[in-house]
Amino acid sequence: MIINPIIANKTTEYPILIAGPCSAESKEQVLNTAKQLAATKKIDLFRCGIWKPRSSPNSFEGIGIEALDWLEAIEQTLNIPTCIEIANAKHLELSIKKGIRHFWIGARTSVNPFAVQEIAQAAKGLDIAIMIKNPIVPDIKLWYGDFERFYNVGINRLAAIYRGFNTYKASIYRNDPAWLNLIEFRRQYKEIPIICDPSHIAGNSEWIFEIAQKALYLDINGLMIETHYCPKEALSDKNQQVTVEQYREIIRQLRIPNKLEFIDNKLEDYRSRIDELDNEIIALVAKRIEIVKEIAKLKKEHNIPILQMNRWKSVLDNSKAKAEQMNIDPEIIGEIMQLLHEAAIKTQEKVILLPE
Repeated sequence: MIINPIIANKTTEYPILIAGPCSAESKEQVLNTAKQLAATKKIDLFRCGIWKPRSSPNSFEGIGIEALDWLEAIEQTLNIPTCIEIANAKHLELSIKKGIRHFWIGARTSVNPFAVQEIAQAAKGLDIAIMIKNPIVPDIKLWYGDFERFYNVGINRLAAIYRGFNTYKASIYRNDPAWLNLIEFRRQYKEIPIICDPSHIAGNSEWIFEIAQKALYLDINGLMIETHYCPKEALSDKNQQVTVEQYREIIRQLRIPNKLEFIDNKLEDYRSRIDELDNEIIALVAKRIEIVKEIAKLKKEHNIPILQMNRWKSVLDNSKAKAEQMNIDPEIIGEIMQLLHEAAIKTQEKVILLPE
């Protein structure tokens, strides 16, 4: 794919900054927030929800078509391009008539190839920018397929929005950041710029700076931060929205990594040493697997179950205890041991299930 910037003449040397309320609630609220954000001079796109896909029909689901006039006024008076979420072709058609040219596809829509294809067909021939949020499930190929649908109809001003994934596990965040998925998407599809949405990951304004900073160090290209002139009065997602002053302070404090085209000698030396250690680790894993195969042969001979829960618990507990002694996060070692254990199970299955 050959991807063009979503904002004309905007380089990626400094992050794209997208800010605005979760949803358009009134003309006063939208214009007031936009004027305050314009005064910060730290905004590239003004965002807000016109149609809000909510989990419950009893929640505020947006003003709808009436709010398009408010965004048209913002573009004309403040000279800030606006962007909104669209969930179907009708939304796109109505918005285009009001001069809106920047859109995002939400996480509930991006999981549905039929809905995305419908919007893509409606976008054919239009000069617009499309940003696509990751699906609520961690399916990178499904996500990339959404970009292909738009690219195939001639839309090449594209960007990804990373908002984390729905999860049932206990967390301080609303959505699981699952940063490894972001890294993997970047590795596979490096041509697509990524904008992080720390508001939806956090679910609480307290964590937005920390998440935004981490995302920048993971080489993302922009931030989308929900900003409201008075969050406590917001009709949706009030806890994750910041005031304009808080937004200004977050942007001021962020450390923007240097994107150097060279690597100094000292950094290269460290990387060479890590490469050597990685090779040693791989060699040790290979030796471990060979021993596992011998164990499997013994279990097969004596008809012993593959899974030995007491042994596995002992290995895991001892590994975590050793990690703590060496000032290593025991959860990290626990995850590594879990992977090694899964590999051991698969290896033993192959040996034991082989025909005589």
